[in-house]
Amino acid sequence: MTRIFSGVKPTGHLTLGNYLGAVRRWADVDQHRADALFCIVDLHALTVDHDPGRVRRLSRQAATLLLASGLDPERCTVFVQSHVDEHARLSYVLECVATDGEMRRMIQYKEKAARERERGGSVRLSLLTYPVLMAADILAYGTDEVPVGDDQTQHVELTRDLAVRFNQRYGHTFVVPRATHPQVAARVMNLQEPASKMGKSDNVGPGVVYLLDEPDAVRKKIMRAVTDSGQDVVYDREARPGVSNLLEILAACDGGNPEALSGVYESYGALKKDTAEAVVELLRPVQDRHKQLCADPAYVEGVLRDGAEKAREMARPRVDAAYRAIGLLAAG
Repeated sequence: MTRIFSGVKPTGHLTLGNYLGAVRRWADVDQHRADALFCIVDLHALTVDHDPGRVRRLSRQAATLLLASGLDPERCTVFVQSHVDEHARLSYVLECVATDGEMRRMIQYKEKAARERERGGSVRLSLLTYPVLMAADILAYGTDEVPVGDDQTQHVELTRDLAVRFNQRYGHTFVVPRATHPQVAARVMNLQEPASKMGKSDNVGPGVVYLLDEPDAVRKKIMRAVTDSGQDVVYDREARPGVSNLLEILAACDGGNPEALSGVYESYGALKKDTAEAVVELLRPVQDRHKQLCADPAYVEGVLRDGAEKAREMARPRVDAAYRAIGLLAAG
């Protein structure tokens, strides 16, 4: 059976972009067709300056929202990365296979490091090496497919390179995974800055719709979304990024096609109104289920505990094999 691994980083509140670009597909498709693991990758949240208490709160919130979005622990494995030691164990071994040049070519490292230096801060070593930890997350489980947004494709390619290199040098140990992408809304953009992704850590709050936003807040953000010069509602990612983003969001909510929808609307206002209502209705059941789960924290804790145990059992044999292959003595 095909094995899938993907994760969400608890660096901010989950957004509409996270849901349409990844989480909904995990719940509607991936957990039903494959042996799927979904992880709150909390170790990745430590690569930049952070508040420890906030990381814990966001980790719990992310886990609760994944379950509220429809992930079923009877069908898939939901767990927290730091609860499974094999991730960190394998990461160091893979660092011994990766190169400095590969790390410094990572686009996200270049962008985040540049922003950190502009603020006068220092760049943590973990920010440079975290793509190797991401590779360990994937390779520890014999993953076949990694459902990701467009911005993570480079990291999956690095994972493939490390798997092939390790297998060639030390003997076949890892499955070489491949990235998969949803057809629509793989990358939802910021409503105020449509050239930028709608990110959890984004400082432009009015441009980000969070999964737990109240309906009126959702409507206000979408009605105030930046559009483009001209009045025609046309789907053109290059020339009309603002309108195209709204069309993609609406299409993703309703299962339509953004190019076909562009011919339906005669004004930006009508498009915004329909998009806002579609998003409110899309998020309503997720928010209702989230409230129920928050009232039963023991259930969420049990899911994460059982998920970590199951993940550990899957990962340990392969990580142990990697240790032996690279030359480390087996523990007594």
